[in-house]
Amino acid sequence: MVKGSDVLLIITAIILPPAAAAFITGCSCDLLINILLTVLGYIPGHIHAFWLIYKKMKAEERYGAGGFRYTGNGTYEPIAAGGQPQAYYGATN
Repeated sequence: MVKGSDVLLIITAIILPPAAAAFITGCSCDLLINILLTVLGYIPGHIHAFWLIYKKMKAEERYGAGGFRYTGNGTYEPIAAGGQPQAYYGATN
């Protein structure tokens, strides 16, 4: 399900892809990658921004709104009740 915040992210990604990447990832390596892709060609920056939005939407479906933390490279981890990520101790999810 697409929420209003996701629609605003998509509009932002259409206008300025690095801004959308910054809203999702903060000041991270993904922001630098998106800036470089946008400078090298406007369409690759769009594709990367839309990929980040897609990964965020999938994390919201899986962990619920606000129940996850961005760990980089388009991956998210769940946040336990105490605010710390859940420990899986080698088990895969």
